Amino acid sequence: MAEAYDGGPVAALRRIAFLLERGREETYKVRAYRNAAAAILPLGEDEVRARVEAGTITEIPGVGASTAKVITATARGELPERLAALEAEHGGPLVDGGREMHARLRGDLHSHSDWSDGGSPIEEMAFTAMELGHDYQVLTDHSPRLTVANGLSVERLKKQLVVVDAVNQHLSSRADGAFTLLKGIEVDILDDGSLDQTDEMLDRLDLRVASVHSKLKMDKADMTRRMVAAVRNPRVNVLGHCTGRMVMGARGVRGQSQFDATAVFSACVDGNTAVEINSRPERRDPPTHLLELARDLGCLFSIDSDAHAPGQLDFLWYGAERAEKAGIDPDRIVNTWPKERLLEWANG
Repeated sequence: MAEAYDGGPVAALRRIAFLLERGREETYKVRAYRNAAAAILPLGEDEVRARVEAGTITEIPGVGASTAKVITATARGELPERLAALEAEHGGPLVDGGREMHARLRGDLHSHSDWSDGGSPIEEMAFTAMELGHDYQVLTDHSPRLTVANGLSVERLKKQLVVVDAVNQHLSSRADGAFTLLKGIEVDILDDGSLDQTDEMLDRLDLRVASVHSKLKMDKADMTRRMVAAVRNPRVNVLGHCTGRMVMGARGVRGQSQFDATAVFSACVDGNTAVEINSRPERRDPPTHLLELARDLGCLFSIDSDAHAPGQLDFLWYGAERAEKAGIDPDRIVNTWPKERLLEWANG
């Protein structure tokens, strides 16, 4: 006898997609479930149930054989086999430690939507962050120079800010204003340390992550000057994935950039700029010895998911474990702060 399930078909499809993303499965495996959820959402559960009983559920564009099985099971109050299997495979704890640190985190300062190189709409990213218990989430799509990631021009960024306002208005009616999607950017650090967006647009944002994405093998002295100039810029709040390394994953392995870490992290302290603890498993950036150096020099930190899909928002667990193991004071991690304190720091 099948196990009972009362979550509804949309919830089941979204949960399957979330678990696939959390387990770092390929995007194409996820898309079918998110597309099916979007396809049946406007219909309402009564119509979905009627189509299941009539055997016409697969006539809905976006619903295929696999997703139809999930919808059929939930419409009959049964736990879908696919969901049960994924809960067993990807639903457990991601790490052994980091529980106290993770409990202190109030939000996430680095995430992407399908406006740049993410895989899901802004509202889906925001809604998932809210479901995970975040007080805030910063949307940080890429800046224009990173064309491979569909970086946002000034005009596209202006349009995105209007969308963020609309999303917040919608979510406030569902969560009594307890969650806020904050306006941000992951801005490229250009070769000379300047930023790949206009000062006017940067000033309109709540928070700014600055990262190196090009010429990662630049000469050590030049890279140091480049990064120091960026983190001393008063508009930069967080230094993203500082070494640019890749330790695993589909994109292969990539060595870390060479720079004078003491000089860069000291400049972060002087500029009141946080060093990101990038939680993506394929990055683990900064490496442990640099994380400990930044700790000893007195840096602030931000534990970020760098999520490109809703399920990846849960990657914060990896960064929380690393920060706790390094013995970093939670009050030095800016996303343990309430929203008001965070925004005052970011724009003070």
